[in-house]
Amino acid sequence: MEIQTNNEQLKEIVKAALVEVLEERQELLRDAIDRALEDIALARAIEEGSGTELISRSEVFGVLEG
Repeated sequence: MEIQTNNEQLKEIVKAALVEVLEERQELLRDAIDRALEDIALARAIEEGSGTELISRSEVFGVLEG
């Protein structure tokens, strides 16, 4: 029974610590969301590009430099 109480106490302590960190360091959550959105966008771009015609490296750099 004591183990159950200790697990519940630990769970509450971890929750409280997480809430405190997210309140005090909101940029951590914002950065994580930004990275996740970038990953999703990159995955969609890769998926979209996989169905298109391939072009040469020089063509890509020509567009980027031009």
